[in-house]
Parts: sequence; structure tokens; C-alpha cells
Amino acid sequence: MGQSEAGRIVSEVESWSARIKRWMNRYHARRASLSRPATAFTTTPEPRTIGSFARGRQIAGGNFLFAGFLVEAPETVIWDLPMPDEAFEQELHGFTWLDDLGAVGDAFANKRAQDWTHEWVNRFATGKGPGWTPDLTGRRLIRWINHAIMLLNGQESAKSNAYFRSLAAQTIFLSRRWKAASPGLPRFEALTGLIYAGLALDGMDKHVGPAVRALAQECRREIGKDGGLSTRNPEELLEVFTLLNWAASALQEAGRTPGEAHLEAIERVAPVLRALRHSDGSLARFHGGGRGLEGRLDRALANAAIKSEPLAGLAMGFARVSHGRTSVIIDAAPPPRGDASANGHASTLALELTSGRRPLIVNCGSGATFGKSWRRAGRATPSHSTLGIEGLSTSRLGVASDKNDKGPEYLIEAPRDVRFERAEVDGGTRVVVGHDGYLSSHGLTHIRTLHLGYDGRALTGEDLLIARDSAHKRRFDLAFDKSKLQGTQFSIRFHLHPDADATLDMNGTAVSMALKSGEIWIFRYQGEVKLSLESSVYLEKSRLSPRATKQIVLSGHAMEYSTRVVWSVAKAQETPTAVRDYAVEDLMAVE
Repeated sequence: MGQSEAGRIVSEVESWSARIKRWMNRYHARRASLSRPATAFTTTPEPRTIGSFARGRQIAGGNFLFAGFLVEAPETVIWDLPMPDEAFEQELHGFTWLDDLGAVGDAFANKRAQDWTHEWVNRFATGKGPGWTPDLTGRRLIRWINHAIMLLNGQESAKSNAYFRSLAAQTIFLSRRWKAASPGLPRFEALTGLIYAGLALDGMDKHVGPAVRALAQECRREIGKDGGLSTRNPEELLEVFTLLNWAASALQEAGRTPGEAHLEAIERVAPVLRALRHSDGSLARFHGGGRGLEGRLDRALANAAIKSEPLAGLAMGFARVSHGRTSVIIDAAPPPRGDASANGHASTLALELTSGRRPLIVNCGSGATFGKSWRRAGRATPSHSTLGIEGLSTSRLGVASDKNDKGPEYLIEAPRDVRFERAEVDGGTRVVVGHDGYLSSHGLTHIRTLHLGYDGRALTGEDLLIARDSAHKRRFDLAFDKSKLQGTQFSIRFHLHPDADATLDMNGTAVSMALKSGEIWIFRYQGEVKLSLESSVYLEKSRLSPRATKQIVLSGHAMEYSTRVVWSVAKAQETPTAVRDYAVEDLMAVE
């Protein structure tokens, strides 16, 4: 059987499986809508989700920014909007926008929330529409219950009864279909929603016990002993952690005890998230994850109330060094594998640096909301602040599973041997990391050494490409011959945050970078390389298009078995150690 034939069969099986799952979801949704309804809350729901005031004002005004698409329709019911993308429609049916309208809290925003929610009941409560999946139903139930006071205030009894009937139907649907949710975040959403509804709704408490046991089992299965996820996505870990906190709080307030594995998972995850937190409170942007919703990480850690010592080793495969106002986070482990790598990036040894509230060196981020081309570009090594050889990525993307190229692309041929060492030396912390991602193609190992002084004023780095033994040297020689004796071309990239104003300095031998805090950082280098300041992009899912920015590039050729480049990024002498940075971020940008 040829590869194309095998791919076609896999595609047909996956397509058939997806159709069966959709049919079963719709079948159980319709059955649930005929079930005996709940009629009231057992207790007054306590809101736990917090939205964005600025985003809420935009939504109330008819500017709908979801999944990277902006639809402007001030007079249109949200369910009548043109749906530019499946992800856009799914975000609408997940109802997280209720958090944002709730953050506004005025009469107009509240009426929007009420009208659009009750219209959903009129149109979709019998199992119609794309919102009847376990994860979206769990997400929606959490918001409906959190914002019940806002949704029911001043409503006539017919609408209130329809609202409760729909809550009950969705709860029953979840009790039957949570297992159909994909493992990981979707299943955590489904089970948390089921626990929420079981505790809050009259006559639904019978679903709580099985859901609590299932959630504990998912914690054992999906959250590693190190407190991380197999996807190595920091933002996804935060979302799971937040759901576990919400479920634990709801159970404890109802006089119930969460599962032991559930509580242990919260204790394991908390120190990992602290290690993935930059000095500005945002998450490191790796493997498809973004900075995280404003304030969510701090709130989640505060609500968990888990006191823990800082991790000295790796946190979900990342190393964090923080001194003074400066934090550096490095990807120091092999990338995700198999199904977990569907959103993974070829970011091995990439770093991010933040000074106080201001990111300086970043990775481009996930381009998923900007289309397939941007998504692929964002996953490649050149989109990360690390060394790359001849435009190759440290990990390559596998071919999609079907001929129409609609299936996920996984990371293949990824580094397997990734080393990490940490030591306190020479007035600071030194980290040495290395990987074998270019061994098979060029016979070279990439070793990166970083040193951050205790005052946080200077990060020095060394990137080394080395052929370590005779076999590797023979492979390097073959690659050298293929290059017609030009050597192996490489580039070391440092992508800059858009707020960093960068200019070439000192006759093109250095780069100065001014932050909005008033800090000035200087980049310098040593080695047989060329320095350039080139265009780059910063990918944020809250934007309509990529933000233009700059990247520092050191480009050269590996002509020998060992090629070394030394560089540094340090605060200018006149920059004070402490900076009063009171600047207010833009409320929300959609340009």
C-alpha cells in the first residue's frame, strides 16, 4: 500500500469518526432537551470569571473581535453575524464574552447579555447549532451560572424558565458526553462545567460525584509529576490550573471535598506557573501559548494559595533565571511529541527577556488566528530567539493526515538529546543548554551558554556550533562539500517586542534599544558574524493582524568543526537600577 493510499484511508477513518461524534452530540443534545428540567439554583452563584472592561465596551458597541476576525455590526444580534471562520463561531457559542460584558456592568451591556443569551435559548436549546460539543457546553455553563444574576435580573418568568430548562439540558448532555471531549483542556472544561452545574442547580447533584472522580482521574492522566502538560504550552497550563481552582472552590464552598489527585495537581502546577511567569506578570510565549489574559495568572495563583519554593531545575522543560528587574526564560527540553505536538513550535534553546513591566526579547508567538501560513511561520525556528541553520527548523513539521491538508501537522525529526545545566558562578546565574537537532543534517550540536548577573543589568550569551566526534566531523565535512566550501550558513535571531525602539549604533557594531520605561539596553557581539537589524512580527491573538517589529540578526558561516559567537545585552550605564514605570497599557488594539 502506497503512502498516499494509507493517508486517504486514515483521512476517511478520521472523517467518519468526526461525523459520528457530531451526530452523537446532536442526538444526546436533543434527548437532553426533553429531560425533566431544573427550576432553580440551590445556592446563589458566586462569579469567578473576570473579563475585560475595554473588550466588553467594544462588544456592547457592536465590534466583535474573535479568533482574529473583526466583525462590525452595531445593530445585529450576535447570532446573526456573518461567521468568517469556524473558530469565530465556536468562540461565540462558548460565551466567554459574557465575562467582558459583565466587566462593563452598565444597563446597556447587561441588556445585550440578556438578549443574546435568551436568543441562544430560542434558537439552539434543542440541540441545534455548533455549540453542542462537551468543551463548549462546559465553558458556556460556567459563564451562564457565573453571570446568572445579570442574566435573570428583571426577566419575565417565561424567559427565566427557559433559561433553567436549557441549563438542565446542557448539564444532562455533559453527563452523557464529557468522555467525547478531547483529553487535556477540552475535557477539563467539560468536567468543570458539569461540577459547576451539578452543585448549582436543583436536582442535578447526582452528577457531581461521578464528575469529581472523573476530574481526579484526568489530573492523574494529563498532569505530569513535574506539574506540566505534554503539550508544554504555558497558557494552556494556566487555563487548566484556573479550571481546577474554580472546581475546587465550588466543591469546598458546597461542603464537598475535591479528589485527592485534583488537589495534588493544583499543588504541582502552581510552582510551574510561577517559573513560567515573566517579571511583568505575563507568561512565556512558547508552543502555541500567548501571554495569558491580563491578570489571570496572578489571580489564579492567589486563589490557589499554594506557597512553594522557586524551582531550581526545569519547569515543564523551561529554565527561568530572574535577578533584579530582569527575567529570562529558556526552552531547555525536547519539544512535544506525537498528538501533543499539534501546536508545538521548533523553539529549542529559544529565550525571552523581560525587564520590569517591559518585554524586550520575545518569540514571534502563535500565528494561528492569522491563517495557516502565519501559523506555520510562527512555529518555525526563525520565528524564535535562537540559532538556526540555513533556514532549517530544529524540528520539522509532519505532513497533514489527509490529501486536502486539513489535518494537524505534528513536529517530527525533533531534537531528542537536550541538555541543561545551571550553576551560580561569577556574580550571577549561568545556564548551559544544548541540543542535537542539527546533528543528522550537519553533524553539529548547538550549545548555548547564558549568564545573568545578580543585579539583572546584563545578560551575556555564547552560541557554539560544534562537531563533537569523528562521526560528526565526517557528517560536517559532507555538508561542507555540498556547500561548495562556503560553509554552513547560520543566523542567531533576537526578536524584539514592538514597544522596544531599536536602532543600529556605534557605526553598525551595536544595537541600542529604548523601552517605554526609560531604560536603554545595548546589544553587542564578538565573532566572525555580520550584525543587522531586520523586520520582524509580533503575533497576538487579540489583534487583527501581526504587529510590525524588529529583530537583531547575527549571520555567519560555520567553516570549522567549532564556531563560537559571543553576545551581550546590557543596560546602559545611565539607566537606574530601579525605574518607576507607571505607564498604562493600551486598553485594546484591533489594528
